[in-house]
Amino acid sequence: AACTELLEAKKNGQLGECVMPEDSSPDFTADESEARLAYFTLPMALNYQRDSYKLWEAALKTWNDPETQRVFSVSWSAHADSQDLRERLMKHKIALQPNKHVDTWQRIARTVDQEFGTISALFTVSDFDFIQLRSRIQGKYKGGFPYLSGPKIFNYWSFIIQEYGGVLLKNSDQISIAPDTHIIKCSVRLGVITEEEAFSLTREGVSERWRGALEGSGMNPIEVHPALWFWSRGGFAYQLSIPISR
Repeated sequence: AACTELLEAKKNGQLGECVMPEDSSPDFTADESEARLAYFTLPMALNYQRDSYKLWEAALKTWNDPETQRVFSVSWSAHADSQDLRERLMKHKIALQPNKHVDTWQRIARTVDQEFGTISALFTVSDFDFIQLRSRIQGKYKGGFPYLSGPKIFNYWSFIIQEYGGVLLKNSDQISIAPDTHIIKCSVRLGVITEEEAFSLTREGVSERWRGALEGSGMNPIEVHPALWFWSRGGFAYQLSIPISR
């Protein structure tokens, strides 16, 4: 019930200004579908312990600059000279770490280029099925998808690629909530986990608690992620009308 109320509050603007970091994105044309997929895939792997808003602002600047836009070509990034790629990725600060971030970007581009050809082909060969996609990225090709294959980022990327990338995945109800700091704070506040469990439970454990809490509600765990995220980010200023049972 609390999640239903929060979803409604987000829709009505009661959680404040709900601008997602990923809203910093170009207006892709219909024939830019591959670039669109790359735009919402490659930066996601660099979204680790950093300000998401700044990351996606940097992504948009990188796209809008003719000198740097080519980094969103998987084929170009896969075959680029590492120093050339480094300079283009660091120009607008989409990459902050000159070695690690650049290597992550290029390794994912190479995996896609060598194993599938394009990101579109990765979805096609996975039959646009979340479960098949997960078995490839978190299983067989895990080493080729650094950070993106991690449970938190992978599940969140699977959500974003549908919301922004124009992809529709089968079995999307299996996408787990992505428990970052904000989601964990909400989990404690809503009684999904205890304060002690916020430190002792694994991220997967928190995700499982959410799946159990929402069972039978008709809501998929990842669907409630944005509302929870904005509620916590706003310092829980919005007051729930229903008491929380702990």
